[in-house]
Amino acid sequence: MKRVAILGSAAVMLAVFGAPAQAQFTDAVDLSDRTARDTTRSQQRIDQLDDQTASLLNDYRANLKQLEAARRYNASLNRNIEAQEREIVRLEEDIANVAGLQRAMQPLMEDMVARFGEIVNADLPFNIVERADRAARLSGVLANPSMSAAQRYRLIVEAYQIENEAGRTIGWYEGTMNDGEQELTGEFLQVGRIALIFKTPDDSVLRIWDVGQGAFVNLNRSYLQDVKFGFRMAKEQTAPDILFVPVKAPVTVQ
Repeated sequence: MKRVAILGSAAVMLAVFGAPAQAQFTDAVDLSDRTARDTTRSQQRIDQLDDQTASLLNDYRANLKQLEAARRYNASLNRNIEAQEREIVRLEEDIANVAGLQRAMQPLMEDMVARFGEIVNADLPFNIVERADRAARLSGVLANPSMSAAQRYRLIVEAYQIENEAGRTIGWYEGTMNDGEQELTGEFLQVGRIALIFKTPDDSVLRIWDVGQGAFVNLNRSYLQDVKFGFRMAKEQTAPDILFVPVKAPVTVQ
């Protein structure tokens, strides 16, 4: 009976002291859970802040690159602006000199037009009508008030270029020649400024311009085949080749 009583007393004591301990344990477990949840939320917040920091760092680096590119672009623009400013200064100086340049060019162009007519008159009489018309047009250019000095100069230079080209080419054209007795129709072969030869279609007349006499004179018929070959070259009916034409030997003036 005593043993049972003692055991019963122990059970009662455990029951008495067990309730607060269990409550404390439960509180401790709840606190641990809250702490774990808070820790998880804190870690999530830390991770979020870390991601934000990484994103901001990437944006910062990208902005730095854009800033550097912008600085280099601005430096390039500044160099271009400086070059354009120098060009503006140069152009302003050129504009300031235009009036003086025009005054200097006017007598030069007048001399060029006068010399052009003299060249045509003193040269072999090939395409004489066309070249005389060109010389007359140049005289009209100088008297045209609606044309600028640059336009006049360009037309004059183009005329000289055409004349220069004629001296380096071989050409032909149809035309007539008056030999004092009758007007002959045929073809003219122009070999640069070396020779101007006339031939009728039936080959009965073969003449060459004599500079000394200032007229067409009979050409030795031994040159007929060479002349025909020259016409074929001028008409692009055969490939260019060596062409034999009569040329007077130079005369030494004592």
